[in-house]
Amino acid sequence: MHHRKLSLLLGAFLAHAAISAPAMAEQPGFLRIGTGGAGGTYFALGGSLASALSAPPGALACDKGGPCGVPGLIAIAQATTASVFNNAAVQNGELEAGMASADVTSAMYKGTGTFEGKPHDKLRIVANLSPEFLHLVLPKGHELHGLDELKGMRVGIAQPGSGTQVAVLKILESRGIGRDDIKGAELNQAQSAERLADGQLDAYFYTAGYPVAAMVQLASTKGMELYSFPQDDLDKISTLVPGYLPNEIPASTYPGVDYAVETPAVNALFIVSADLSDDMVYEVTKALWNESTRKVLDNGHAAGKAIRLETALAGIDTLGVPLHPGAERYYREIGLIK
Repeated sequence: MHHRKLSLLLGAFLAHAAISAPAMAEQPGFLRIGTGGAGGTYFALGGSLASALSAPPGALACDKGGPCGVPGLIAIAQATTASVFNNAAVQNGELEAGMASADVTSAMYKGTGTFEGKPHDKLRIVANLSPEFLHLVLPKGHELHGLDELKGMRVGIAQPGSGTQVAVLKILESRGIGRDDIKGAELNQAQSAERLADGQLDAYFYTAGYPVAAMVQLASTKGMELYSFPQDDLDKISTLVPGYLPNEIPASTYPGVDYAVETPAVNALFIVSADLSDDMVYEVTKALWNESTRKVLDNGHAAGKAIRLETALAGIDTLGVPLHPGAERYYREIGLIK
């Protein structure tokens, strides 16, 4: 019996070795991209990116009507709890790539703040994707005269592992509101909107590209309001949370919210592991910015239109996280980096 077990194990090991050897040799192979929760912006954009970057083995060439991604690459978008999870998974090799907000990526790479002493040194940037806007959602007809009024309220702070939660706790703390001063609910997009509609939440925060599907639904059924941050709050937040810069959600982005909303926004980044070869990341970056990908992004989630080559590197030098050398090679080649 023992011998039989041993030979089975050995057989399985050799079969595995035989399969993985050629696959390793003919790079590229798989690119697992961590996104966010289903229904969120990251999940939708990640799906678009995965289909744009893929050109499976045996597919027609791009100029013959086949996919225009990286030849031989199969990219897969995976639903996750977003930024913190994605960066940690890229660091430990569970994912090759992911989407993550700029502030979280900066802190995780350096091992500062919430990530004190745990530098994630394998994180590398490929590009800025699109800005994600901090939405502070309130029930229809309600208004806040300042963040201080959230004390003692039932407040949705997004799910653990999200960049939203990290940023929100920092912002509230700066106003003297600790985690224990609010009845904080850790919920995803859809749950937050449902609980607010049911009267189980007084407010909730969510950072995402607009329009957020769950909020469009909330706005057109129960109705909602969005909090517009005063200028001094916006200035404070941009020093407090690197990468969160003053921005605006235009009037009528959401049904019934017919006023412009001043709020911080942070860029979502496309992150890869330092372990990926320069050639592979060069090809991925090149495929990200080709004409065919442009069409996929423009026809997907509204936030895809904001993914632009001219903002690919905007503000990245302030984050202290390196570009992947493969991506850098592409940007130098096209003259975006001199």
